[in-house]
Amino acid sequence: MVLVQMPMCNEREVYQQSIGAVCSLDWPRSNFLVQVLDDSDDATTSALIKEEVEKWQREGVRIVYRHRVIRDGYKAGNLKSAMNCSYVKDYEFVVIFDADFQPQADFLKRTVPHFKGKDDVGLVQARWSFVNKDENLLTRLQNINLCFHFEVEQQVNGAFLNFFGFNGTAGVWRIKALEESGGWMERTTVEDMDIAVRAHLKGWKFLFLNDVECQCELPESYEAYRKQQHRWHSGPMQLFRLCFVDIIKSKIGFWKKFNLIFLFFLLRKLILPFYSFTLFCVILPMTMFVPEAELPAWVVCYIPATMSILNILPSPKSFPFIVPYLLFENTMSVTKFNAMVSGLFQLGSAYEWVVTKKSGRSSEGDLVALVEKHSKQQRVGSAPNLDALTKESKGTEEEKNKKKRKKKHNRIYRKELALSFLLLTAAARSLLSAQGVHFYFLLFQGVSFLVVGLDLIGEQVD
Repeated sequence: MVLVQMPMCNEREVYQQSIGAVCSLDWPRSNFLVQVLDDSDDATTSALIKEEVEKWQREGVRIVYRHRVIRDGYKAGNLKSAMNCSYVKDYEFVVIFDADFQPQADFLKRTVPHFKGKDDVGLVQARWSFVNKDENLLTRLQNINLCFHFEVEQQVNGAFLNFFGFNGTAGVWRIKALEESGGWMERTTVEDMDIAVRAHLKGWKFLFLNDVECQCELPESYEAYRKQQHRWHSGPMQLFRLCFVDIIKSKIGFWKKFNLIFLFFLLRKLILPFYSFTLFCVILPMTMFVPEAELPAWVVCYIPATMSILNILPSPKSFPFIVPYLLFENTMSVTKFNAMVSGLFQLGSAYEWVVTKKSGRSSEGDLVALVEKHSKQQRVGSAPNLDALTKESKGTEEEKNKKKRKKKHNRIYRKELALSFLLLTAAARSLLSAQGVHFYFLLFQGVSFLVVGLDLIGEQVD
């Protein structure tokens, strides 16, 4: 018995294709219920989502629509409210798909069987694939990071420790594991990481399936990506403060505690952003104004180059972007460092939750579904023309994009521009003092901050 939950909020661009993909999952209808959990505060969007649900109900799919008037707890509150429904007790597993995720029809048949005969397995997580990874430079750079995350972090931790951070979507939970771990909590902005840590401390094991993919979107504008990264880096620091004592007191082994505290929380979310920000954005440019200070070339070049090469190995096709990737990661360290500080010290922005803006990019799955729909309507006669449908889909998308382009504009990011001025000034100073390799690094890093500060990377926002 499988319960599928689809939390969404004002995601008008993607709800239709995602609901269609979930309702097309290959699983016995009597053992399968879809909950569309709508937190939208836009009445038009809510009406459209409800209409889509009713359409699939008429098709015979067991699907229900739930709308909360008060958005307490954001996504965690939405999921918690849905789990309180009386009929949930009839289900053994719950699958979560965010609004832009489009699972393949065989998703459940490739994930749920992994629970069979393994009563200690609490979570089976699939990896993400991206329909728009080649859309622009920003999405290409994000793809590098996320390929490393899934290919290395998730896969290695799953294989050796039976633990990794739940990605918040495209995962199947044993409902018993959720309940024994305390259920969804609204205390941080990373409810997925929170429930994963608590389940791990209770002794539940996780499985990561790198060969099962679920399509979704990457943020295409810097504004959307920046807000997403702020949440992803402030939330873990909030959670670390809340969980540290529980981790120390837990009955798990010493090495698992070490992994949780140092590798899971501190290294990727605190130490690396702090290292990148302080070294490349503060210490290095300042040394150009102090003749006595000198940083060796291996600190400036070899360490960051080695880290970039290691990060890019899981996505070899991205090697031409290794230099932009290094520069952009250093630029993003400002946002990550700021988020880390706000989460660690409970500043106001740490509790900010902004839904990541979606563009509703069409995927091959959408076209297949469109073909099947036409096939049902035209049972007699020739098969529908896929090329025509592709053109129709692209035409509709182009019309939407034309309308959006009229409203788009560039934002100005003052912190990035200020650091750009500092780095370019330091580059000029380095040139005058003939400091070689430092000049080139400071120049390109300064230009990188300037490009981001003027919002010239990715799509512009409405």
